[in-house]
Amino acid sequence: MKNILIINGHQPYDFSKGELTQSLIDVATHALQRKGLTVKQSRVTAYDINEELEKWQWADAVIFQFPSNWMMMPWSAKKYMDDVFTAGMGGILCLYDGRSAENPTANYGTGGKMHGKKYLLSATFNAPKQAFDNPDEYLFQGKNLDDLFFPMHCNFRFFAMEQLPTFACFDVVKNPQIEQDLKAFEQHILANF
Repeated sequence: MKNILIINGHQPYDFSKGELTQSLIDVATHALQRKGLTVKQSRVTAYDINEELEKWQWADAVIFQFPSNWMMMPWSAKKYMDDVFTAGMGGILCLYDGRSAENPTANYGTGGKMHGKKYLLSATFNAPKQAFDNPDEYLFQGKNLDDLFFPMHCNFRFFAMEQLPTFACFDVVKNPQIEQDLKAFEQHILANF
């Protein structure tokens, strides 16, 4: 991997300006550049679809950094995906859904054109880490982080991209450990790139 695209999936609000998201992106950028990799960045709140498609074709890997808003990505990140991914159908990101006229019910999702490319999801949560992977916890009912992001993983799989281990910062509002989170993210980036 030489070329890395980092997408800032933060949707700004008065109470959340995106400092942690940007700090994580800065940590990743510096760590990757120290390894001799080239980094480009995008923001889901300001983008040109054609430029984004060029970045996706250029990238060997994509890091999608976002806060979890109501247990999923912010609406602007979903809009970015809808806009860019839809424009990439038919040959840039995928050849439609992979099915053929000869076999219209098989092979759904196998039309991806991003073979050999990787992706990494990195999210920030107010939820504590202990809320995941624990069947006694009320909300997630024993589900893990990747279970929560299964639809996003399906999107990248649709393009034939390979998953790198997901990263998360937990309890960032009620019990923040920002310095530890930034160091852990740097280690995660260095270990996976």
